[in-house]
Amino acid sequence: MSYEHDVDCCCGAIQVGQEVPDFELETYEPAKGDFGKFSLSEQKKLGKWTVLVFYPADFTFVCSTELADLADEYENLKAAGAEVVTVSTDTVFTHLAWKREEKFLENARYPMGADRTGQVSRMFGVYNEETGLDLRGTFIISPAGELVASEINFYNVGRNAKELLRKLQASVHVANNPDEACPARWEQGGKTLTPGPQMVGKVYDALK
Repeated sequence: MSYEHDVDCCCGAIQVGQEVPDFELETYEPAKGDFGKFSLSEQKKLGKWTVLVFYPADFTFVCSTELADLADEYENLKAAGAEVVTVSTDTVFTHLAWKREEKFLENARYPMGADRTGQVSRMFGVYNEETGLDLRGTFIISPAGELVASEINFYNVGRNAKELLRKLQASVHVANNPDEACPARWEQGGKTLTPGPQMVGKVYDALK
C-alpha cells in the first residue's frame, strides 16, 4: 500500500498532561466473536488504564505485524491494569474479516475499535484528512482520564509492544509513587529516582 499524501492532522490534538474527553467506539471483540462498545467513561469508573493503538488500515502490511506483536503482550498489558483497544477507520465488519483471514491476528484478543468518522482519531491528532487513514499513534490514558504518554510514527515504521508495556508499567509506578521518577530503560522492579536538591549532579551515584 502506498502513502504519498501529505499528512494534515488535527491541530487541536490532546497533549500529554491534559484530560481526555470521554468517547465511545464500536468494537469487534475477538475474545467473544461478537461486536461491542468501548467507553472511556466506563474505563474510568472501573479504575482502569486505557491504551489506544491507532493504525492506518486493515488488510495492510506493517499493521499485521504490529497487531501480532501487540497480541503477544496483551495479557501483560492487562495485568498492568489496562485495557488495550486498536483503532482504525475501518468498520467492525472489516475488523472481523481481517481477524478471520490474517494468520498474524490469530492470537488477537483485544477489542478492535472502528472510528468510521475519524472523530476520535482527530482528537488525538493522528487522522489524515486527505486519505482518511490514521498514523501509527499510541496513547496511554490514566484511570483519571489524563493522557500520560503518546507516540506517533509515520506509516512505514512499526512499533514495539514490549516498549509499550514498559512505558505503561512505568506510568503505573509513578502514578502510585508520585515522588519517584523512572530513569531511561527502567523496567518493573528496577531502581527509581527521587528528585530533590541532594540528587542534583548525583544521579549516577543514586542508580549505582
